Amino acid sequence: MADPRVVIVGAGMSGLCMAVKLLDAGVRDLVLYEKAPSLGGTWRDNTYPGLTCDVPSRFYQYSFALNPGWTHRYSPGPEIRDYLERVADARGVRRHIVFGTEVTAAEHSGGRWRVTTTRGTDEADFLISATGVLHHPRHPDIPGLDTFAGPAFHSARWDHGARLEGRRVAVVGTGSTGVQITTALAGRASRLLLFQRTAQWVFPVGNHRYTDLTRRAHRRLPVLDRLFYRLHETLLSALLARALVAPGRRRDLIDRICRRHLETVADPELRRRLTPPDRPMCKRLIGSRGFYEAVQRDDVDVVTAPIDHVEPRGVVTADGVLHEIDVLVLATGFDAHAYLRPIRLTAPGGRTLEDAWRDGPRAYRTVALPGFPNFFMLMGPHSPIGNYSLIAIAEAQADYVCGWVRRYRAGLCRSVAPTQEATDRYNRALRDALPRTVWTSGCRSWYLGKDGLPELWPWTPRSHARMLAVPHLEEFTEVDALAPERG
Repeated sequence: MADPRVVIVGAGMSGLCMAVKLLDAGVRDLVLYEKAPSLGGTWRDNTYPGLTCDVPSRFYQYSFALNPGWTHRYSPGPEIRDYLERVADARGVRRHIVFGTEVTAAEHSGGRWRVTTTRGTDEADFLISATGVLHHPRHPDIPGLDTFAGPAFHSARWDHGARLEGRRVAVVGTGSTGVQITTALAGRASRLLLFQRTAQWVFPVGNHRYTDLTRRAHRRLPVLDRLFYRLHETLLSALLARALVAPGRRRDLIDRICRRHLETVADPELRRRLTPPDRPMCKRLIGSRGFYEAVQRDDVDVVTAPIDHVEPRGVVTADGVLHEIDVLVLATGFDAHAYLRPIRLTAPGGRTLEDAWRDGPRAYRTVALPGFPNFFMLMGPHSPIGNYSLIAIAEAQADYVCGWVRRYRAGLCRSVAPTQEATDRYNRALRDALPRTVWTSGCRSWYLGKDGLPELWPWTPRSHARMLAVPHLEEFTEVDALAPERG
């Protein structure tokens, strides 16, 4: 059988990973449609002060493109962006990317995907979504937000023309982004106001700089890169990943470390305001050694009164206080449940993605959908994205997809999708395991879906990789033979 035509939606971290795996497998007829003018995904969109990855550099990288030149234990955002650019060039991916082109719809008809973009149409034998998790900025519904007289912007759309030094800056949100921005701007702004709806636990992690000697050693001895990659993978899997999904000593240890770190806040009243109502890790765990130092500065205030509205001079809280500011930063996160939306995806017989996900996003083993043939997702519903390297997750999922592409090339399948029965069975097991996770211990977070349950993998990331290493061919069926084409 002829080589398949493959369309990948998105040229961020996971899209690049998928493209490299396909090229290594000998697939040349592939294209990545990227709506932005450049690659990088979240590392392109986010450029705010203090941006760093919260996964160690030695692990947050492709296993097939280990980088000996990382400058810090936790990489700054621009450094990750440069790394992705280098990988795209070195592995021949860039020539397959069509920039400035958004995929708006895709319909499976006549055994192929007909893909509609802002520049025209395309056809593909395989359609792969690599649109990312933290992609669509969430803008808060605050009355009067558009009336503010100064610069106001979301953290993922940072206004680099806005002057910050010596000005009064407000940051809304205390997730990882809000913590990083607050830590970076404390001392630069004349006054920094952090508007906190709910306090979050902060795990004390330093970000030391690698010496020139260390980087030279890694360049001369590539085995060090492979060793430290596996070491960090093992540490995250053995400690943090297990603490997230099962009660026990590991969870209790992280709990104690977070609570002792909070005790470094000297002022009892400030410490009370910074004490979360839930237990550590119920929300995505934040790592920072400088945040508590920053909020204890005289020129930094943590405001816990709810925001009532915004007026031209600043933010008015529910207690009637006007907080006059010059710059307003919205560190209010992303819609982590959007996945492919707003792309309109239509399966044989006319069933749409909206129909399939009417009760919330569900998938087969995080990567596929029943009734949608030769369609695969990277970072699909319930992927293990909690405080772990998304690159490692993307690699496991991309390897799984490559297995199906190889079967297609060998003439062993045409248009296959998982059965509804297998998908339902997998999701029942997943839901049964969720109560053991820390994410169901009682908090509101962006992890939670429409049903109030976390859209996360309830086991360890290593078990996710082991699951995807087995194709379970008996759980797939030829879709075209089951659903008639329209028209």
